[in-house]
Order: sequence, then C-alpha cells, then structure tokens
Amino acid sequence: MTAYFVQRLIGAVGVIFGVATITFVMVFLMPGDAARMYAGPRAPEETVQRIRVLWGLDQPLPVQYIRYLGRAIQGDLGQSTRDKRPVLQAVVERLPATLQLALAGLFVELAVGVPLGILAALRPGSWIDQIATLVALIGISVPQFALGLVALYLFGFVIPIFPLGGYGTVLHLVLPAIVLGIGGTAFYSRVLRNSILEVTGEDYIRTAKAKGLSPRKVLTRHVLRNALLPLVTLAGLDFALLLGGVVVIEAVFGWPGIGLQAWTAIRNQDTPMIMGTVLFASVAVVMLNLFVDMLYMWLDPRVRLVYKS
Repeated sequence: MTAYFVQRLIGAVGVIFGVATITFVMVFLMPGDAARMYAGPRAPEETVQRIRVLWGLDQPLPVQYIRYLGRAIQGDLGQSTRDKRPVLQAVVERLPATLQLALAGLFVELAVGVPLGILAALRPGSWIDQIATLVALIGISVPQFALGLVALYLFGFVIPIFPLGGYGTVLHLVLPAIVLGIGGTAFYSRVLRNSILEVTGEDYIRTAKAKGLSPRKVLTRHVLRNALLPLVTLAGLDFALLLGGVVVIEAVFGWPGIGLQAWTAIRNQDTPMIMGTVLFASVAVVMLNLFVDMLYMWLDPRVRLVYKS
C-alpha cells in the first residue's frame, strides 16, 4: 500500500499543479485590472501603478506565474481586491459553512438513497422498483436551482416552516440539505440496486444460501458487505466535490459558503479570490480522492491483489 500511496500522491500533486496552471492562464485572460479593482475606480493612476509594482503585475507572465506558484506553496494565495484581506483567511472562514452543508447533503443522499436501493434490488421489476426508478429519474432531471426556488416558495413563504435563507440554525440547514441531496439520492439508489443485483449472482452468494443461511444473514453478511463498496468511492468523491462549494445551492439559499464566495468573486472580477478558491477546491477534491482510494484498497483485498499482480 505504501508504493501505491506514493504513486497516487505524485499523481495528485500533478493534478493540483495542472489546475493551478489552467486557473492562472484563464484568470490572466479575463478582462479587467486587479490593481485598479483593489485601488478603486477613482484612485489616481500613480496609486494603481504602485500596486502593480507591489504585486508584480508589471512583470512578464512567466515571472508572475512562478511567483504565484511560489507563494501558493507557502500558503499565500494573495489578497482579495474586494475585501482587502488575505484570500486564504477568507476561504478558511467560509469553510465551516460549506463543510456543514456538504455533510448534511451527503447524509440525505445516503439516508434515503441506500434504503431505496435495497428495496428496489430485493423486488426487481416490482412496483417498488418502478417507483424507485421514477424517483431517480425525477431527482436527476430536475435542476437544483429550480427545485430550490420551489422549495423556498412552498416551505418558506406559502407554508413558513423554514427560513427563506441564511445560516446559523438547523432550520436554515434543512432545505438546502434536502435540495442538495435529492439528485444524489436518486443516483445512489440506482447504483446500489445494480450493485446488489450483480453481487447476488456471484458464486459465494449461492454457496451461502446452500449452507442454509437465512435470507437476512445472506443479505447483511455477504451481499451488502460487498455491494456497498462502490458507494464508498462515490460518497468520498461526492463529499470532495461538495466541499469545494455548491454554487447553485449556496446562491439560492444565501448560504455563506465557498461556492457563494467564488460566485461573488467572479461577479466582482476579484482575481486573487477566484484563483485561491479554485485552488483550494482542487486540493480538497484531490486529497479526498486519494484518501478514498486508500480506504477502498484497505476495505477490499481484491484491489490489493490486482495492484500487486
């Protein structure tokens, strides 16, 4: 596992380097002047020029790129042109809100998707399976922003059970988490259903049944133990993506997370904040992906055997 970890770690560093490079080039091609945005529209040209020199914006692009990478490695992601404070500090302050929403959304996905997938797999072709398929189709097809607006209108205005937006209490979290988890619920239910049906046809399942084990023990000890393994990878990747910020959900519900911060930075052409947020999200996704790969190898001995061979 050590050799596999080192190999995957090198690949993760390469991915982060690639994301940082692409983000730097794209931000450089964006219209606008970061120094002018920081100084303000009425600042004299001399002030703007001093800021350019201070930030190194007067240097050639390769020099700016090398300086950007050097500062990023040291944890310096620059200073926001809008908030006038370090980007890393602003991102870390928004992290708890995004982490809370990501965990709640993932909980909804698994709490609803797993039982629904099990019920559909136990009765393939039945009315339960057909209803689960219909729910999955609707959940995947409905856009999150439309579902969020409808949920706000129904449960925040017509039936004022939950707040119309904001952050701070459990009631503020319920609607965003449900809307965020509906699409994942449909996806997990379908994946688990197909995984259970695939595992049920394996030889060791037939052997367990031939030994006289009850259907319940076969399901819990053998079928689910192996069928749930793909969900470990999917849940880890899903959580990593959610941790990078959910722009649509956070914008609809006014949730003060990393996604809303990135959207605000794009609207205000806050280039240091855009680059810092994207880089932070990419590091979170890559590192959690690495953790999930190692966890999956530890849970499933067959993966270790394949890698050794």
